[in-house]
Amino acid sequence: MAGCSRKKDTFLSRNFHAVTAEYNTLYNGDVALEKGLDGLANSYQDDYWDVLPVERLEIFEDITKPGESKSPDFDRAEEKAIKAIQRHSMKIDGEENNPQMDEAFILLGKSRYYSQRFIPALESFNYILQFYPASNNIAQAKIWKEKTNIRLNNNELAIDNLRKLFKVEKKLSDQDQADAYAMLSQAFLNLGHSDTALAYIKDAARLTRKVEEEGRYNYIKGQLYNKLEFKDSANLAFDEVIDLNRRIPRKYWINAQIEKIKNFDYENGDELALLEWIEELEQNRENRPYLDKLYYTKAEYYMNVGLEDSAIALYNRSLRANGQDGYLISRDYLSLAEYNFNNAEYQLAGAYYDSTLSRLKSRTREYRGIRKKRENLTDVITYETLAQRNDSIMRIASMTEDEQRAFFENYIKELKERRKQDSIRKSEIIRNNEFFTKDNATAGAKGTKGAKGRTKGTAGTSQIGEFFFYNPTAVAYGKQDFLRRWGKRVNEDNWRLSSKQRTKLDGSGTPVDLVAQADFEKDLNVDTFLATIPTGEKSLDSLKRERDNAYYQLGIIYKEKFKEYPRSADKLETLLTFGPEERLILPTKYNLYQVYKEMDAFAKAESTKSDITSNYGDSRYAAILNNPDVALEQDAESAEAIYNNLYRDFQSQNYGPLISKLDDNINRFYGDPFVPKFELLKATALGRYKGYDAYKAALEFVYLTYPRSEEGKKAQSLLQTSIPALASKDFVPAADSVNWKVIYPFDASNKEEALAVQKRINEAIEELGLTNYETTLDNYSEAQTFVVIHYLESQSKGGGLAELLATNKDYRITNPSQVISSDNYKIIQLHKNLDEYTE
Repeated sequence: MAGCSRKKDTFLSRNFHAVTAEYNTLYNGDVALEKGLDGLANSYQDDYWDVLPVERLEIFEDITKPGESKSPDFDRAEEKAIKAIQRHSMKIDGEENNPQMDEAFILLGKSRYYSQRFIPALESFNYILQFYPASNNIAQAKIWKEKTNIRLNNNELAIDNLRKLFKVEKKLSDQDQADAYAMLSQAFLNLGHSDTALAYIKDAARLTRKVEEEGRYNYIKGQLYNKLEFKDSANLAFDEVIDLNRRIPRKYWINAQIEKIKNFDYENGDELALLEWIEELEQNRENRPYLDKLYYTKAEYYMNVGLEDSAIALYNRSLRANGQDGYLISRDYLSLAEYNFNNAEYQLAGAYYDSTLSRLKSRTREYRGIRKKRENLTDVITYETLAQRNDSIMRIASMTEDEQRAFFENYIKELKERRKQDSIRKSEIIRNNEFFTKDNATAGAKGTKGAKGRTKGTAGTSQIGEFFFYNPTAVAYGKQDFLRRWGKRVNEDNWRLSSKQRTKLDGSGTPVDLVAQADFEKDLNVDTFLATIPTGEKSLDSLKRERDNAYYQLGIIYKEKFKEYPRSADKLETLLTFGPEERLILPTKYNLYQVYKEMDAFAKAESTKSDITSNYGDSRYAAILNNPDVALEQDAESAEAIYNNLYRDFQSQNYGPLISKLDDNINRFYGDPFVPKFELLKATALGRYKGYDAYKAALEFVYLTYPRSEEGKKAQSLLQTSIPALASKDFVPAADSVNWKVIYPFDASNKEEALAVQKRINEAIEELGLTNYETTLDNYSEAQTFVVIHYLESQSKGGGLAELLATNKDYRITNPSQVISSDNYKIIQLHKNLDEYTE
């Protein structure tokens, strides 16, 4: 043992340290590395919806802190490599004499690589290339160095170095060549060059001696052929994967089958044979872990052959299959969303879009596209609900009284029958809940199969047909059951405490405030329904305007947001049959013309164009049709210029004429992006001119009519923040005010007298040296205007100034005046309640 020094280059020393390093330290390090790789293989989730990476390695976005570890096995492998170097390195006179040290540095670099410490890994591989030029691991070191460069996004550098490798190293083994070709393919994939990546992955698949790699590389080859739209070649590549059968992991085999099914030619292929193929895969017990994918694949088949009901059932089965593929779950939800959207079930479609978004990464282009569609769908839901409601009310209102009575008698019968059916469904819900409560070990949040074979899952869908929270019967039962057990409770912590109970229970456990509703049928009365029908002309006109506007907005949304041109045409054509207001007719026809062009309905488009240019020749729409580019440019300039002029009128407080001008231009530019700006300016002018109630109503109109515009969002913000703060009409006590005004009321029609008085007050203020005070001419209402003196420090100073101006022989301003605090002046301007203040 004394003769085995690391500082002596003897036969005994060299062999002792080489053998000890190889069969002890490095052996244990290699074992730890293999254990870590097995764990990585078992835990790594491939995304089969995109081209697979050549190598399975999950990159962690968070930084590993000192003392933390992502994988203890790789850390142990690194420790063994370092120990081998420290205890067995025989570097004498700058030359390494232990032939196992290059193996130690290879192990060190690999363990650091898999621990995602790429810079230290690069140092290890560079050390081998610099100090062990005669090592038989040189090729491996070069390949691993470029793998690390690729992880560091140095793709171009890695490509150059790997190409040089083939020129320098003439005796590379097949496996080394396969590794190098695979990394070249990955580098080109990262750079977006799929065709070049395909050429190299083909060579890698041909040369590798590892069957698992062969299966993976052939699968990637098929994906790349698909990406380049060579489906026949892709199917041949997937056949190579399938032929490996049980020699490769099952996931490659099953996904290769699914990819081939996706490539099926529905126009020329045998659809029955395809269905038999899918069902054979589905019935194979070995494929049970992949039933979620197989159900989705079968659902897509049914969608392609027009059997939509069967497809919907299978999307739901896919969701209940407990799969771990989050993106597949998003595909199921998206398919259900699109199906419901296409069938005008917008509220349900919106819920499925929400579920889709919850399964997607928020920074992807797809996420942003679906989120935008979901936001637009909110408008569709609002307008469709409004249109259907008003259509129904107007249809019933147009009936004779006898027809109305017959209608509601039938409706009451339907309600009673529906209540009876709901009772049956409630009982089924109770039985299902009891069953799943008893079997809670297997009936988890995502759904399992119980002893009787019933299934309940996350699709939002149970065996009775609907997701609990989208099933009004189930929700009503849940609420009633909660009230029966607990009474009304405050929504806060410790809600179970008896002190939190807000409604007492009677002896049967039913909340007292629900007892009055126990007899459902007594509340169903024809006269009660008849009393709710609007009869006044004003009410019916209001319903009609709302309905017509909803149809117009739906036509525009379907056209511009969803590109659903047939639906847009249907809404706009239907609107014209209603005999809408004149302001709607022309923009409706113009948008119909555009829709017809998109649908290639050229005869209808030309007919509509001729109608507009013949009957509305002086309109802006006719000008656009006759000279599109020039007219649109002039129109945009015109709208902006008009808005700027109207805003100057607003600043001048010419509210009455301004509101009339705004109405004219809203009609003129109806459908133009500038209209919401006109509407918001009108709302503000109405607030100044007619007060709080008019302001609030106008803001609500802007928000409901243009919810997606910036002006609609501004109106919503004002309704939520400013309007509640302005609602109070209570006057502020004088003692709480520090700023006062003197107001001189004048008849609005006698503006010249008001201006003359304002001029005399300004002259008096100047002569008296009261330069801190200012005057304005403020509009109060259609009938009244004020000359106002501002910035008085107290009520007494305001009264004194008014008296001075009235009694001084040089001024003689004897018009009636009133001293008012600034706070109360705001209130009277908002609520137009000067008389109340005076009293």
